Amino acid sequence: MKSAIALLLGLLCTRAIAADSYPNRPVRVIVNFPPGAGVDIATRIVTAELAKSFGQQFVIDNRAGAAGNIGVDLAAHAPPDGYTLLSATAAMAISQTIFSRISYDINRDFSPVAMIASAPFVLAVHPALPATTLQEVIALAKAKPGQLTYATPGTGSSPHLAFELFKMLAGVDILHIPYKGMVPAVTDVIGGSVSMTCGNTLTVMPNVRNGRLRGIAITTARRSAIAPELPTFAEAGMSGFESGTWYGIMAPANTPRDIVARLNQAVVRSTHLDDLRAKLNAQGAEPLEGSPEQMRKFIRHEIAKWGKVAKASGAKFE
Repeated sequence: MKSAIALLLGLLCTRAIAADSYPNRPVRVIVNFPPGAGVDIATRIVTAELAKSFGQQFVIDNRAGAAGNIGVDLAAHAPPDGYTLLSATAAMAISQTIFSRISYDINRDFSPVAMIASAPFVLAVHPALPATTLQEVIALAKAKPGQLTYATPGTGSSPHLAFELFKMLAGVDILHIPYKGMVPAVTDVIGGSVSMTCGNTLTVMPNVRNGRLRGIAITTARRSAIAPELPTFAEAGMSGFESGTWYGIMAPANTPRDIVARLNQAVVRSTHLDDLRAKLNAQGAEPLEGSPEQMRKFIRHEIAKWGKVAKASGAKFE
């Protein structure tokens, strides 16, 4: 009995020492979408500050594919020591509701660390498309059922489900073209091989501002300071349609609480920095914050919300 107690105390002391010295080597941060995606941009902005705070590198590891599920699965099975983190997105919550087969469970396999930012979506079309308003896009789609196309960062991604809801509410038939990330999706809309996209502001708005895409509407409840020139979907005639994505940091389940707490405090401090907030705002994102438990509650709410959308739109995939 005494030896067992001694062993337990020894393990606890070892974990405490590890947490106190954390991190003493580079930390890998898995981003489950390609470089240049909204989550990639936001994560790089925040981890640059974490590197300064901890005096260690936070190395981005882009693992794209399967609507982000490849990277999530890799993170779920990483050692719970704080040296592998995941940059989480709304796609994780959606995947829990629309994929009948999935290798992870957000609540079981991950420890929430901290929220980073949120970003609304922008409906944008190729400049040659003869539509400058939401009503004109809908009219064109109804005149050409199944002939227009829309690009997303993958089947089951948050832009995919948001666009499916838009199609259902508008009563239109627009063909889905999935990609392995928002950047290649936007690239093909710019090139004219796809008609339109509905993606996060970090990836879409720079291309709207340089004229390579035409912005139609934004998914916020009110006009956004990020893109004040764009009407909301409600203003454009589709009341009640709001959507967007969020980004956060998670760790594999059973990561020591002290390490999670240290990371949370560092992320929250970084999101209070004027320079970092300005960088996120310039990319079309709003900083977020909160405790690990608040993040856990938020994700549970997201799973329930997107589950209702998936059911209403009929989106379900193997």
